[in-house]
Amino acid sequence: MSTYIRKRIIINMSIKVREQIKSLLASKNVTMKELCKLLSDKLGKEYSLPNFSGKLKRGTISYNEVLVIAEILGYEIKFVDIEDYS
Repeated sequence: MSTYIRKRIIINMSIKVREQIKSLLASKNVTMKELCKLLSDKLGKEYSLPNFSGKLKRGTISYNEVLVIAEILGYEIKFVDIEDYS
């Protein structure tokens, strides 16, 4: 029987996507350079460190890219009704 430990990370929506992704990378000990290589392999297009870093700074990363990053790092994105926490 396999045992799975799920780590839940709650993301504060007021934090910029750049800081959120950097935090997730740090928690998995993955560098931005490594992430760029993994994204390139997964999506079949080149992700250079300067270009990807620029996307994060400008906040122009696509939702699809965020989904792939979550998958690469072993996370899933869930939408939770905020009324459940009121």
